[in-house]
Amino acid sequence: QVQLVESGGGLVQAGGSLRLSCVVSGRAASHSYMGWFRQAPGKEREFVAAMDWRGARKSYEDSVKGRFTMSRDNRDNTVYLQMNSLKPEDTGVYFCAAHQYNRFSYCCSAEKYEYWGQGTQVTVSS
Repeated sequence: QVQLVESGGGLVQAGGSLRLSCVVSGRAASHSYMGWFRQAPGKEREFVAAMDWRGARKSYEDSVKGRFTMSRDNRDNTVYLQMNSLKPEDTGVYFCAAHQYNRFSYCCSAEKYEYWGQGTQVTVSS
């Protein structure tokens, strides 16, 4: 089992920045493939960013490329999502997720992720 706890959400004005954190614990936590997803009210959960367990390979949803950066520190088993130039359309609940299938091709599909955090709210005002 892998446990995930997100933090760092909040209310920010358009153009501002937030950094989300996700503490990963449990079996083989440092070898988990990690992803960030978000869900806006009335919409389906959508992919935001993903990386392999080494942090060598990353993938980003097109609308966040150049604005969001995903990173991880395996020394303290924490994954980060640095979000800059935030827009109102970035508003939603952000979820950290993990899988251990050792396939980066699974990066962007929510159904491939085995473990999920509780989510943290991000609200961007215009």
